Amino acid sequence: MNRLHPFSAVVYALRYGLLWLWVPFFLVTALAGTVAAVSIAWLPVVTALGFLFGAAYGVVYYYRFEYGITPDTFDVASGVVARRSREIPYRRIQNVDVRQGVLQRVLGLAVVTIETAGGGNSEAALRLVSKSEADRLQHQIRRRTAGVDADDSDRSTTEASEDGRPVGDEPLDEQPSRVDGTAEAPPVSETRPRREPTEPSRKRLFALDSRELLLYSLTTLRPAALAAVGFLFFFATDTVLDFLVTLSQPFGGPQDLQTGDTQSYGVLTVVSMVNGIVITYLVSVAYTFATYYDFRLGRVDEDFVYERGLLQRYSGSIPAEKVQSVTITDNPLQRLIDYAGLWVETAGYGPDSSGGSQSAVPMARAAHVHRFAENLTHVETPAFASPSPIARRRYLVRYSLIAAVVVAAALALAQVTPLERWYLAAVVFAAVPPAAHLRYVHLGYYVGEDHLVIRRGFWRRRTTVIPYFRIQTVSTRRSIFQRRLGIASLVVDTASSRTLFWDTPTIYDVDLEDARGVHRTGRKRLQSALRERARADDAGFSVDFT
Repeated sequence: MNRLHPFSAVVYALRYGLLWLWVPFFLVTALAGTVAAVSIAWLPVVTALGFLFGAAYGVVYYYRFEYGITPDTFDVASGVVARRSREIPYRRIQNVDVRQGVLQRVLGLAVVTIETAGGGNSEAALRLVSKSEADRLQHQIRRRTAGVDADDSDRSTTEASEDGRPVGDEPLDEQPSRVDGTAEAPPVSETRPRREPTEPSRKRLFALDSRELLLYSLTTLRPAALAAVGFLFFFATDTVLDFLVTLSQPFGGPQDLQTGDTQSYGVLTVVSMVNGIVITYLVSVAYTFATYYDFRLGRVDEDFVYERGLLQRYSGSIPAEKVQSVTITDNPLQRLIDYAGLWVETAGYGPDSSGGSQSAVPMARAAHVHRFAENLTHVETPAFASPSPIARRRYLVRYSLIAAVVVAAALALAQVTPLERWYLAAVVFAAVPPAAHLRYVHLGYYVGEDHLVIRRGFWRRRTTVIPYFRIQTVSTRRSIFQRRLGIASLVVDTASSRTLFWDTPTIYDVDLEDARGVHRTGRKRLQSALRERARADDAGFSVDFT
């Protein structure tokens, strides 16, 4: 078993020391006014003792943390009081990611995280190891994961031969091709001695150049930017308010928050909203630029490998055989310049989005992204079917009700403020018809021979390609209003994790009979795909269904 880098002992000592010093601090502060024997003068001593105790615990935690690579599992043992030992089978491992912050890159250290199928969090995190050790672990685990898949294929071949079933003898030039166009490796012969595999070569598939990185940064709004601005306002409210008051004064804003009138407060509100939007956008641009700087995607055997990051460097792998679905994303600005992005979903926990979604191509020409998706999934060009025309009327009514709520809110505000022209809020009704139309025309679905393709969304349109054999559940959902209109929505779930910003692929508002037909077809083709994969395993060669 191996230990972490010695610098980890310092990190754990500081972390637990700073954590534990607050315990006696709060106890003494709370008891000083109620218990006569407790004095506030004890604070320097008890906080120092708390820090020393926490630091000692951190050092012991470092010495009790061990990890190792075995032939079948990756083992991790940790814990001081409560000992925890984990054996992670290689076949369950989805991703092995390496992360480096600015200081870690200077010191040559890295954090290794191992993600497994269905995990809401990382299954194991090694903080910290040397960069060379991180690369070694990533390579060794990836190699052994591929070896498990090869052994499973060999076992199927052997069992097929013993049972008298045909093994298959396709020549090498007729083997299925990979995404990168190279021939799929044939199964290992039972009569041929197994050689120890060496480090395979990496084939570059995509690199985000400076122009595409800048376009991606300028046309993407990251939710994390809004959280960062809200965090800044929460901890520096007075400073931020004084800054906004100063910015609004040239436009007629108040001199201060206590002496303003209704008009000046209105100017302050508008200026604050504009500045909030601009600052959030600039933070989003900077965050996206730093996150996807020098993004590179390659392929090593059956794994996709990527690197990205300016201040914090990420590198990781995405096993092609464990991809659950592929999603093409774009927003109105990206569609205007004919660009799009490509995301893949695995069943594990990903560092990109706190879920299984990971960016394979952050942004490129739409034609290039669609071609890459077709090569990756082998899906035919989809001919999308639209939802029921009744859905457009439903969206029209829904958005009209939202507009009515906006006008009612303006009317209610006019009762308690000098707002006179509240009726101008009715202009929002002009946006109802185009909003309903845009939502309708960006919905669609395609039932292919091997894949189900679902498109939805306007502000961030997502086109998801799902192989039938990856489908976990298909459920028909009908609200009260949908039952009255004779329509339904079809929810298609895979094993990939979901986050706050990635919803489950759903075919919205189709005729009930169409929804039932897609449900039946999907179930039949799921069974057919599973039987085909079983026959391929029995024949002794692997078919790339992803």
